[in-house]
Amino acid sequence: MKINIVARKMKLTDSIRSFIEDKVNNVLGYINKIVWVQVVVGVDKKQHSAEIVAHIGHQTIKATGISDDLYSAMDIVLDKIEKQAKKQKEKMVSTRNNVEEVDYTPVLGGDIKFSVIKNVPVKPMTKEEAVIEMEKLGYNFWLFIDKESRQTHVVFKRIDSTYGILMPVKR
Repeated sequence: MKINIVARKMKLTDSIRSFIEDKVNNVLGYINKIVWVQVVVGVDKKQHSAEIVAHIGHQTIKATGISDDLYSAMDIVLDKIEKQAKKQKEKMVSTRNNVEEVDYTPVLGGDIKFSVIKNVPVKPMTKEEAVIEMEKLGYNFWLFIDKESRQTHVVFKRIDSTYGILMPVKR
């Protein structure tokens, strides 16, 4: 886990840095999907503040603590962030455990019903133009006639954000 520590209006000593890193690792170390953590500590007049922002998977959790000294402000913010992190981990575990089993047996002899049937005008274009058209319309695939070969192709967006092309062949 990458921990970024920022000090505002105060000097960040090695002892404070190691204290923060140890505490954050103790509190958030058991969550394995943490991308990075940012800790902002500072002093304003006589109030010390601490803020933690943690990016866990696709979620962000944030907590702030204010106290008379930095160590108690860190304790406050760590208590808050620990509660949020536990709640987030429980959500991840419960959604993982609540997956419904789906019967993937093929439907034989049953009626297949289509919810949408569209007539789509297909025009000749290059592969690059087809990708641009697909992205412009927000689709995951696009049917087009290739300008060079005059054959019908389908361009599609893959999970890894690259593109693929389906080219029909006769058997």
